[in-house]
Amino acid sequence: MQGLDDITAGGLSRGRLFLLEGSPGTGKTTIATQFLMAGAAAGESALYITLSETEDELRASAASHGWSLEGIDIFELVPPESLLDEDQQQSLLYSSDLELGETTKRIFESFENVKPKRVVLDSLSEIRLLAQSSLRYRRQILALKHYFARSGATVLMLDDLSSEANDRTMHSVAHGVIRLEELSPEYGAERRRLRVIKYRGQRYRGGNHDFVIDTGGVRVFPRLVSSEHRRPFKREVVPSRSAELNALLGGGVERGSSTLILGPAGTGKSLLALNFVVGALSRGERAAMFVFDEELGLLFERAKGLGIDLQAMVDSERLLIEQVDAAELTPGELSERVRYCVEDSGARTVVIDSLNGYQAAMPEEQSLILHMHELLQYLNRKGASTFLTVAQHGLVGDMKSPVDVTYLADTVILLRYFEARGRVRRAISVIKKRTSAHEDTIREYRIGSEGITLGEPLMNFQGVLRGVPELVGKGESLLEPATV
Repeated sequence: MQGLDDITAGGLSRGRLFLLEGSPGTGKTTIATQFLMAGAAAGESALYITLSETEDELRASAASHGWSLEGIDIFELVPPESLLDEDQQQSLLYSSDLELGETTKRIFESFENVKPKRVVLDSLSEIRLLAQSSLRYRRQILALKHYFARSGATVLMLDDLSSEANDRTMHSVAHGVIRLEELSPEYGAERRRLRVIKYRGQRYRGGNHDFVIDTGGVRVFPRLVSSEHRRPFKREVVPSRSAELNALLGGGVERGSSTLILGPAGTGKSLLALNFVVGALSRGERAAMFVFDEELGLLFERAKGLGIDLQAMVDSERLLIEQVDAAELTPGELSERVRYCVEDSGARTVVIDSLNGYQAAMPEEQSLILHMHELLQYLNRKGASTFLTVAQHGLVGDMKSPVDVTYLADTVILLRYFEARGRVRRAISVIKKRTSAHEDTIREYRIGSEGITLGEPLMNFQGVLRGVPELVGKGESLLEPATV
């Protein structure tokens, strides 16, 4: 498991005992099976000891992922017929009815028969029930640990956290502890994450890491740490395909910087970002777009009406574009997709449209800002130019953003509606640019079949950004209506 190996800095130490804990349904059995399959693929003998599931259930679960479990021995620990008490009126005998000593003996016998290099014991909750007391349980776990340690086997024990919250017996005994969690948002699919709580003698990647269970197994998305991804690149100005927009930006935006496009709905934020995508492709570069809010078919049609053939760009494999479902995607998985586009596909321009949709995937605002900070820092250090859009609340007057990330971006472009001469018009201005000088003027712009057209600076108006401008000078510098 590449993602988990990255988090644990190489995987599980050979010959040690590890604990994988989590509530039922978090993916313990799936991860444990993948652990054994990796060993079998490397030519190691593997043993799955199950006290809670039957062999048929394990094989059925593996078949749902397309696995055959070839090379893995499964020992189903069930009560022998001799332990049945004919005087008891019951048809089922649970593992708690087994004597602890008999259970341990049969575990050792199965181990001696196979002599595996990798072992999974599922699960500790059954042994805890048999032990009856925490002291006896701890002694039994220590006995199992010392027995497996003498053989040099790597052991993964599963625990479904059915015991009291303060029971940390295994935490002190195990060489490493990995916890799985499942979150249930008010809307959308469940979300899973894991955390390495303990790993003796090993520097691991801390914090929570998103993961998903797909057909084919568990995929883990290590938390993005931008400081690990520094690389040298040439800092140069990246122009758009509009000369007027380049002039407003002081020549364009710098490579390895982030640009935030703010404005109310319908002001053309996505189309403005597309100008930079077209500019990147015209230079022979690759670009990637992650679209949260708009259906791709509609975006392609709108862009085509402006003379931008997105389908041709996708077919040429120069543009990677993904429709993102905020209700299904975790922030960790989005970061992983962005990394793939930059590192594997070579994208030099990345568009995220919009942060409103990204926020839906990360309802906690503070966590969103931290995720966004790491993602932007990562892209900057990889030499990618990033464009983010944010739809502000309202149409005219004072505007409010759902989340304030203006301090994270290197360049902030502000779009506004305003009324003049009986028409609803649009204005654009650059209100922040860290990397170089820029125009401090406000320009009117128009969206038409020729794309985005910028006019001359609105020098004779004031109050444009409030939506109700006032003519304070002689003459006007407004764009004339487009001819049909």
